[in-house]
Amino acid sequence: MRSKIPALHKVGLLSLFVLAAIIAAYVAYTRSLDFFLTFDIAQIPGLAIQNTPVSGQNSGGLIAPTPLPTSSTGPTPQPWDGASRVTVLVMGLDYRDWEAGDGPPRTDTMILLTIDPLTKTAGMLNVPRDLWVGIPGFEYGRINTAYPLGIAFDVPGGGPALAMQTIKSLLGVPIDYYAIIYFYAFEQFIDELGGIYVNVPAEIKVDPIGEHNTVVLQPGRQLLDGPTSLAYARARYTEGGDFDRAQRQQDVILAIADRAIELGPGQLISRAPALYNELAAGIHTNLSLDNALKLGWLALEIDRSTIQRGAIAPPKAVMLAKSPDGAQDILIPVPDQIRLIRDQVFASASMASPVLMAGDERLNMQTEAASIVIANGTYIEGLASDTQTYLQGEGARIVATKNSDYTTFTRLIDYTGKPYTDRYLVNLMQITPYSISFVYEPNSQVDVLVILGDDWAGTNPMP
Repeated sequence: MRSKIPALHKVGLLSLFVLAAIIAAYVAYTRSLDFFLTFDIAQIPGLAIQNTPVSGQNSGGLIAPTPLPTSSTGPTPQPWDGASRVTVLVMGLDYRDWEAGDGPPRTDTMILLTIDPLTKTAGMLNVPRDLWVGIPGFEYGRINTAYPLGIAFDVPGGGPALAMQTIKSLLGVPIDYYAIIYFYAFEQFIDELGGIYVNVPAEIKVDPIGEHNTVVLQPGRQLLDGPTSLAYARARYTEGGDFDRAQRQQDVILAIADRAIELGPGQLISRAPALYNELAAGIHTNLSLDNALKLGWLALEIDRSTIQRGAIAPPKAVMLAKSPDGAQDILIPVPDQIRLIRDQVFASASMASPVLMAGDERLNMQTEAASIVIANGTYIEGLASDTQTYLQGEGARIVATKNSDYTTFTRLIDYTGKPYTDRYLVNLMQITPYSISFVYEPNSQVDVLVILGDDWAGTNPMP
């Protein structure tokens, strides 16, 4: 007996696991054996036919659980038991880097998708490409360079493995699978669906790949083709910056699910060969078809309105800065805020965030054990030593004091990336955002320099 078509609000995760988007959709609708026996599945490239009878079933062209297109260089996942939480790192690549002779492509988009079968909860978390992080086995760099570094230096598991390790180090969560989506496949896949409907919140100018094709989208529900959908998801120069970009990317992902359901099983089945061709040509993953189908089926049971959506974005989760050479705009992560976002996305409805339960700015600062130098930028003698005593009482590690040039406002300079210490001192000493600098020098003997100004001299809480 055929399954009933699910309500629209319960299909959001169907497209989160893009690999199963179409396959899972028509399998969910046409669950009966006669579908498999009558549909010419042999016409779909990459799907093997198994003629060995299965226990309890007649022989005759049954679909074997064969993999989706996989990358030979990616990490091999552990078998999924069907009950544990599953997390997938989806990466969007722009192969124009390679075509232009710039080496392996960087990741333009990184989205972490997670689903918990036991609690029927799910979430998605965007990671900005300019995030400045430690890349395992390498130095600090933009997070979007992890993938090409893994390829260029033959890291075990290649680019996917290094990207997964980098995200895992940042967030402290296991990542089970990866999916790499190329821009051209994303565009063509949406075109095969006949476009997607997206609610555009405000007028926005987008630039599809190519020349002289800028599009200005007006507010409201718009039908977007593949190139325009990609351009809309990638657009960066809006008032909300990376946060707006993350929101648009998630909106587009969910719009794919809505479009698949809107088309209905008949049209999906008729378009299945072409849709699968796009998947096979433009997606590489270590997720098997069998598990993709399980995830797609599970996704139908999740209420879209309960999907947790998060983004690592300004103003709280990252701080704007320059790279050590001053050539790049980068985003410095604020770990405590990122963990709050992580817990919101990954937590089940009944699970309290460990960060919320144990979050203590002072304890985090003490644990970080940053070496701090206090410099007196005022004409008040002894202010640096008095401040040293006061901050040591708070648990700060003050290693030296000195005099400095005069300054009206207290300044903080971070040389090695100590976000907990920065945040604690900024809040305690009321340091303005304009007076915070990041000068990345990993070999510096001093982690943080605080230059005391007249504002601290006049308003400090010291006894």
